[in-house]
Order: sequence, then C-alpha cells, then structure tokens
Amino acid sequence: MFHALSKVVFFVIQPSSLMAIVVVVGLVLAMWTRHTRRGLRIAAGAFALLIGAGLLPLGNVLLLPLESRFALVPAPGPDDRIAAIILLGGFEDGWVSSGRSGLAVNESAERLTEGVRLAKRLPLARVVFTGGSGSLLTTEPNATGPVGQFLEDMGIAPGRIVLEGRSRNTFENAVFTRDLLQLSPGARVAIVTSAYHMPRAMGVFRKAGFDVVAYPVDYRTRGVEDLTRTFERFPAGLERLDLAAKEWIGLVAYWVTGRTNELYPAP
Repeated sequence: MFHALSKVVFFVIQPSSLMAIVVVVGLVLAMWTRHTRRGLRIAAGAFALLIGAGLLPLGNVLLLPLESRFALVPAPGPDDRIAAIILLGGFEDGWVSSGRSGLAVNESAERLTEGVRLAKRLPLARVVFTGGSGSLLTTEPNATGPVGQFLEDMGIAPGRIVLEGRSRNTFENAVFTRDLLQLSPGARVAIVTSAYHMPRAMGVFRKAGFDVVAYPVDYRTRGVEDLTRTFERFPAGLERLDLAAKEWIGLVAYWVTGRTNELYPAP
C-alpha cells in the first residue's frame, strides 16, 4: 500500500507535474468560467515558474546538501572488516536487459562500477545487489540475472555474489537484504548508492539493524559553484528539481511512517 500510494502522490506533487497541473487549471478557469483574467494570470504564473525551474539551478540548490551529507566520510577499507558490500538498485534497466544481451544501465551506473571497484578492494566481503521492479502500472522483469553475470564477468567470485530481486523501494532493500544475509551481530556492511540518496538509505538500513558504512557515488553536482550554474536544457533542470524533491519528500515520508528514526541522517 505504501509503495503504490507514494508513487501516485509523488507523481502529482513533484514540481514539474504540479506546475503543469496549475497551468491546466488556469486555462480551464479562463476558457470555461467567468474568471478569465484570473485564470490567465494563474496559467501564466505557473508557466513562468515551469520555465524558470527548468533553467535556473533550483534543483542543484536542493540536491547539494544531500550530496554533501556523507561526502567526507572515509571510504571503507580492509581495517573496517566489511562483511558485505550492498549495491542498491536503480542503475539497471530490467526491461531492456531482458530483451537484449548483457546488462542495460542508466545514468546511475556508478552504483555498479564503483561497487565493483570497492569489491576489488575488499576481497573478503560478499557483494549484494538488491533491487526489483518499482513499476506501478506494468510488470517488469528484474535485472538480478544480468547484474550477477556482470559481476562475475568483472572477476567477482560467484560464491561472493548475493542477489535480491523482490524489493521495490529503499525500505524493502533494507528489510529483504537483512533477512537474506542473516549477518552475525556486529557485522558491518558498506552501502553503495547515489550520494543524493545516501541520507535516506543510511537511515533506513540503520533502522533495519545494520551497522553501516557509507560509500556515496554518482554525484550530480560538483560543489557550491553549481548553485549559480544554469541549465542549458529546459528538461534537464526540471529533472534535477524533481530528483531533489523526491529525496527530500522521501526523507520526510520515511521518518513520519517510522521507516527511519532520523529525519536527516548524518555520519
């Protein structure tokens, strides 16, 4: 229920959708009611916000604090005695992978490539991939098979690889992985996920009982200079804004529903 509700609610309240809805509402008021001027003003204002959000660095302003939260945490090393390296899904495309040879990935592919780099550095740790299909309207295959094959092709021994393909969100990533690994008390794990997603992931995995070390990857901002750097493509700015809004909303929603004990998890 939570998964379906979160998908529907965010589709409506994500900034790009919300501004587009207001534009439509304004046009409806202007065309089919007596509030023509008011409707046109509402539509024009929302459209101006839509354009501004696509060109101005609003998304970077919201994303940078999330990416900076765990940025200075030292990378896990042999002295940390890491029992498992957990790669959070989101970088894979199960639908395309199922129809093509190999593994199809998206712009979050650093979760995989940097996860492999970490696995090479920590040869005794198990390598866990956790991620299923989060689609609400369609049934899509997960990519556990192609991900597992890719890890083997990169030289990871099959005995180290653990695949979990049922989870649809970060909460299920943590719970299903915990139940699958059955780690001994005190065992430490490294979480590999996008830097902007790391605060929420750390909160959820801590709540699930893991002793976690952060390994943030897939940065979308360079630093404070991006706070004034405009976007050259209108859709890119809106996509960045929606991405940042999703994480901030997710932090609040997970805290309110008890999926994490921390509103804004810190190192």
